[in-house]
Amino acid sequence: MTPADQKTPENPTNAPDVDLLCINTIRTLSMDAIQKANSGHPGTPMALAPMAYVLWQRYLRFDPADPIWPNRDRFVLSAGHASMLLYSLLYLAQVRAVDPDYEVEGTPAVALDDIKRFRQLDSKCPGHPEYRWTSGVETTTGPLGQGIATSVGMAVSSFWQAAHFNRPGAELFGFDVYAIPGDGCLMEGVSNEAASFAGHQGLHNLCWIYDNNHITIDGHTSITYSDDVQARFEGYGWNVTRVEDANDLDTISRGFDDFKAESERPTLIILDSHIGYGSPNKQDTAEAHGEPLGEDEVRETKRVYDWPEDAKFLVPDGVMEHFAEGIGKRGSELNGAWERLFEAYRSDEPEAARHIEAMQRRELPDGWDADIPTFDPDEKGLATRKASNKVESAVAAKVPWLLPGSADLTGSTAVGLDGAEPFEPDSRAGRQFHYGVREHESAAAANGMSLSKLRPLWSTYLTFSDYARPAIRLSALMELPVIHLFTHDSIGLGEDGPTHQPVEQLASLRAIPALDVIRPCDANETAEAWRAAMDRHHQPVALVLTRQDVPILDRGRYATAEGLRRGGYVLADSEGSPDVILIATGSEVAIAVEAHESLISDGVASRVVSLPCWELFDRQDDAYKDEVLPPFVTARVSVEEGSTLGWDRWVGANGKSIGMQTFGTSAPLKDVQTKFGFTPDRVAEAAKEVMNR
Repeated sequence: MTPADQKTPENPTNAPDVDLLCINTIRTLSMDAIQKANSGHPGTPMALAPMAYVLWQRYLRFDPADPIWPNRDRFVLSAGHASMLLYSLLYLAQVRAVDPDYEVEGTPAVALDDIKRFRQLDSKCPGHPEYRWTSGVETTTGPLGQGIATSVGMAVSSFWQAAHFNRPGAELFGFDVYAIPGDGCLMEGVSNEAASFAGHQGLHNLCWIYDNNHITIDGHTSITYSDDVQARFEGYGWNVTRVEDANDLDTISRGFDDFKAESERPTLIILDSHIGYGSPNKQDTAEAHGEPLGEDEVRETKRVYDWPEDAKFLVPDGVMEHFAEGIGKRGSELNGAWERLFEAYRSDEPEAARHIEAMQRRELPDGWDADIPTFDPDEKGLATRKASNKVESAVAAKVPWLLPGSADLTGSTAVGLDGAEPFEPDSRAGRQFHYGVREHESAAAANGMSLSKLRPLWSTYLTFSDYARPAIRLSALMELPVIHLFTHDSIGLGEDGPTHQPVEQLASLRAIPALDVIRPCDANETAEAWRAAMDRHHQPVALVLTRQDVPILDRGRYATAEGLRRGGYVLADSEGSPDVILIATGSEVAIAVEAHESLISDGVASRVVSLPCWELFDRQDDAYKDEVLPPFVTARVSVEEGSTLGWDRWVGANGKSIGMQTFGTSAPLKDVQTKFGFTPDRVAEAAKEVMNR
C-alpha cells in the first residue's frame, strides 16, 4: 500500500483509530502533492477531509468498481480548487477508469503516480477536477458556483428518471446529489439562481455542504461578505442544519442523517471549518488557502497529525482496505442489487429498458428523426424559431428524454411542447421546464441533466446568452451534447432596440472551442440543424433562430437544405465559374439570394453560399471547402446582421463584410435593415465593388 521506496511501520502515525488514520492520509496526500507541484490550494482539502471521509465511507452510494452505475449518488466538489481532496478519495477508494465508449477498465482512475504529478502534463490530477478526463469526477469544477449550479440539474434528473422509469417493485432511480461549495461559490450570483430554483422545486435529494471557513484569496471574508447564510437559505425554502466542529465525525454524521430524513426541501449543511487545519502558523489565512505550505510548514503540520514528518505520499497499511470494506463493499452490493433488478425490469419493461441503455451510451432510438417535417416554399415564410418548435415536437415524440425548458420565455422562444406537463414537485415526470429568469442556472442545470444522460435544451434570447456564457463554455469543455437554443437573433428584432438586439454574441459564441454555432436560413435548414444537433455524443450546439418570418426557399430551384450537415454549401449558382460569391447566414441568406438574382439579370456570374455553421464547415476536407469557396474567386461579400469579427477568414483580403460595427437602434425591422445596409441593393452594390478591385 506504500510506495516501493517507502518502508514504514504498520501504523506509523500511532493514530488512535482507523478513521483518523484515513483522514490524515487524505490530508497528507493532498499536502505532499501540492508541495511537490509547488502549486495549488492545500488548506481546504486538509480542513474538509473529515467531512469527505464520513460522506464517502458512511453514506455515498457509489461503486468504485463501476463509477458510471446509473443510480449512484453524485459527489460534486464545487470548490474545485480543493481538487486534491477528490483525487485522494478516488485513489484511496480504488475507483476504476472508464474509457470513451463507457466501458470500465481495470486500471485506476487515479494512480499514486498521478497524485505525485499533480498539476503536471498528462496527469489524471489536473489543477481543477475535469469531467471526461478523470473517471469519478462527476462534473468539471473550478469556476466558482458552477458545481452547485450543475448539481441542481443532476438532482432534477434523479427525480425525472424515477418518475419516468420506476415501477412498483422496480425502483431503478432515486440517487442523491452532494455538493461542496465554499464562500466563493455562495458569493457568485449563480448560487442565488440555483438555490432559488432548487428550493422552489423541493429537491430534497440535494445536499450542499457549505465549507464555512471565512477565507477567500483576498483574505478574511469579512472584508466583503457578511451574509446571514442560514437566513438566506431558509428564505429559499431549504432545510438548514449546522455542524460546528468540522472534525467531529459523529456530529458530521448527524448532519447527513438530517438530510436523509428530509422529504420536502433541499438541505444545506453549514460546516464550520478552519483553513490550513493542523499547524497554527498558517491557520485562518488566505496564504494557506491559495499556495503550498512550504517544506517546513508541511513537516510541522505532519507533527501535529502525529505523522512521520519525512514521509511523503505515505499510504499506511490498512487504509485502502478500510475504504474497500466501507464504500467499496457497500457500493458493490448496491450496484449488484440494481443490476439484478434491471435484469427483471428488462423482461417486464423491454422498451423502457432499451431507452435506459440507449441513454447511458448517449444513443437515440431507431427512427428518431423519421417524422421531422419538410416545409413547402413560401415567400412570406416562417420564423425559424417556429419551424424549430415543429421539429422539436416531432423529435420529442420519438425521444422521451428530450427535455426542453426556457429562462422565462417558453412561448417567445417557442420551446413549448403541446400538452406537456411542467416539471414540478407534484409532476416529476413533466417534460416542460420553467427555469425562471435565471439564464446562468438554466444552462448549468442543462449541463447537470446531460451529465445524467438526459438530452436537455434550454432557451433565451441571443443577447442574453451572455448571462449563461460560463456554463455554455463548460458544456463545451466537458463535451456534453446540450442544445443551447437562442432566438431573437439579430437587429431584425426591430423596435426592442439595441439593448435586445445582439451584435457581438455570434462572434463570442463562435470563439468557444468545441461549440457548434448553427444559424439556419429557413425552415428546412432548421430541420437539418436539429438533425445535426441531436445526432452527436460529445459536443454541444448553439442553435440561433429568428423571431421574424423569413422566406422558405424553393429547394427545387435552389440546393437542398441537407447541405447544412456540412456546415456550408452552394445554395444558388450561375453557369460556369462564379465572378463573385455572396456568403450569408440566417435571415440574411434570403437577402443574398435576392441580390444574386439581381446580379444574374445584370450578367454577373454570382454564387450564394449558405454558411450556417462555421465549425462544421471547417471540419470538412479541403477539397470540399475549395469546391464551395474556390480560392481563385477573391471577390466575396459576407452578409450577417452581427459583428464582422472573424468574417475576414471567409471573404479574404479582397472581400467585403456587410455587418455591424455599432450597436443597433430602435425602429421597425425594414427601417433598421435599411439604415445598416442589409438590403439586396446594397449587397449587389458591394458585389460589384469587390469585383472591380
